Amino acid sequence: ATSESDGSSTGSLPPTNINSNTSEGATSGLIIPLTISGGSGPRPLNPIPQAPLPPGWEQRVDQHGRVYYVDHIEKRTTWDRPEPLPPGWERRVDNMGRIYYVDHFTRTTTWQRPTLESVRNYEQWQLQRSQLQGAMQQFNQRFIYGVSSPLHYKLKKYLFLTFFKRTDSNGRVYFVNHNTRITQWEDPRSQGQLNEKPLPEGWEMRFTVDGIPYFVDHNRRTTTYIDPRTGKSALDNGPQIAYVRDFKAKVQYFRFWCQQLAMPQHIKITVTRKTLFEDSFQQIMSFNPQDLRRRLWVIFPGEEGLDYGGVAREWFFLLSHEVLNPMYCLFEYAGKDNYCLQINPASYINPDHLKYFRFIGRFIAMALFHGKFIDTGFSLPFYKRILNKPVGLKDLESIDPEFYNSLIWVKENNIEECGLEMYFSVDKEILGEIKSHDLKPNGGNILVTEENKEEYIRMVAEWRLSRGVEEQTQAFFEGFNEILPQQYLQYFDAKELEVLLCGMQEIDLNDWQRHAIYRHYTRTSKQIMWFWQFVKEIDNEKRMRLLQFVTGTCRLPVGGFADLMGSNGPQKFCIEKVGKENWLPRSHTCFNRLDLPPYKSYEQLKEKLLFAIEETEGFGQE
Repeated sequence: ATSESDGSSTGSLPPTNINSNTSEGATSGLIIPLTISGGSGPRPLNPIPQAPLPPGWEQRVDQHGRVYYVDHIEKRTTWDRPEPLPPGWERRVDNMGRIYYVDHFTRTTTWQRPTLESVRNYEQWQLQRSQLQGAMQQFNQRFIYGVSSPLHYKLKKYLFLTFFKRTDSNGRVYFVNHNTRITQWEDPRSQGQLNEKPLPEGWEMRFTVDGIPYFVDHNRRTTTYIDPRTGKSALDNGPQIAYVRDFKAKVQYFRFWCQQLAMPQHIKITVTRKTLFEDSFQQIMSFNPQDLRRRLWVIFPGEEGLDYGGVAREWFFLLSHEVLNPMYCLFEYAGKDNYCLQINPASYINPDHLKYFRFIGRFIAMALFHGKFIDTGFSLPFYKRILNKPVGLKDLESIDPEFYNSLIWVKENNIEECGLEMYFSVDKEILGEIKSHDLKPNGGNILVTEENKEEYIRMVAEWRLSRGVEEQTQAFFEGFNEILPQQYLQYFDAKELEVLLCGMQEIDLNDWQRHAIYRHYTRTSKQIMWFWQFVKEIDNEKRMRLLQFVTGTCRLPVGGFADLMGSNGPQKFCIEKVGKENWLPRSHTCFNRLDLPPYKSYEQLKEKLLFAIEETEGFGQE
């Protein structure tokens, strides 16, 4: 079923919290409150007038007539009616959209919602502390008050009453909120106090097992405790941390920044399946961009169910199939044998095409921001543009190998001796009409020579990768940056961004092995046996990077490895014996071929393959 329907209470369990950080693989939907185990049971309907519910709360009655309450902010249900804020307290929202609470009596703030009981506990503890301090002053002694005391502490100094520090099985420190039963990695004493300015390009922030922030420079492959934004160190003379390229850590850091940008509450998007494209376009473009950072509540009229993640997931999947469909002439396949998408230069036949590209920019940014996947993917050069990274000749191989090879031939041969007569001008065909385009002013009259051919190759490669879609690209990024500034993606590479947007498919190793072919090797060659041993030992992320290294994309056809396509039609995954044992592996993405040298040991093969898939980016690398 595509919608998420209600269930009924069938056991004696407490109400279940709905955590906004639930993983994509978990089942989502409305959680119906069940009878509280070992307690007084559900409360009966009470007709006595009561104070209004706090914002974001809703009262409901289940099929047995029992009253329960839904918190649409925290996504949880409870039998207990939520209390209003204690006197003197105020709920506020900071400039990042996060909810906090102000105590106007003590002039302190907290992220946790106060209750009458917590305030009484705090006042009682404060009275006891004052009495203790007065008594101890008589003996001229000093005391340091630990964080385990029952209190409601100031935000920047101590753990809150409801938080406890814990360590998981891997030694990582996390914090438990016993009121909401939610765990988090971030220390509540410093929550929201981190530098909100994005890190410089290529930098990433991570945390040690003790929760101490450190910084990774992917440009120089080094780590440091010094924040590159402020020059201040989080820890003096801390232990040295080895550099590791960690995709999961990058995703965790990216999700952290998305949480900082997120707005409270939710927005409703109502669409019908028959007019999905137009309904979505009208609603997304009618919202303020900041509203699209709120939690999404997608509704398909006539379909029962509430959206706690699953309906939105389906909406992203279905809409991406619609808006990126080449039949709409907004996008086109990168090549005859390449089903990755790029902007169609003929999109102008739709007079509103720039509005649609701005809408698509918003939509793609929303998918990244909300952690949802789309149905299809773009070409690697397009991902590099999203990352604000330059594109050039090497990027052509992934989308047009014939054109790339022709430019390589020009680069490696003397065009004057061959008698080639070329000018700084190219022909382009749009909707059956061939037009001439000058690569530089008066380019049609400037002859390409051995002296200036490097400039020609650079300019013609840039033209092939953009070829008249500057306006469309600008409109796309206008919409994209309204939701998610591109700088927040700067520490990803193009292949990682593809996985982040399209998802990480679970690779069927038996299917891969069954449909692989070999040249100058056999199925029983020791290098081939070592290769499959290596593939079985690495995790799914590295398998995806290996697949990207050889085929140019992490996506598999619906039919799996049996339906892989090459430049000349169907082309299975191929391993060929090429080179000497001290060579690195090479790949030919247009033929789905891996050149694997005849290594002498499994350790040598593993070292070379890991270097190839971890350290290389782009094409033309050996």
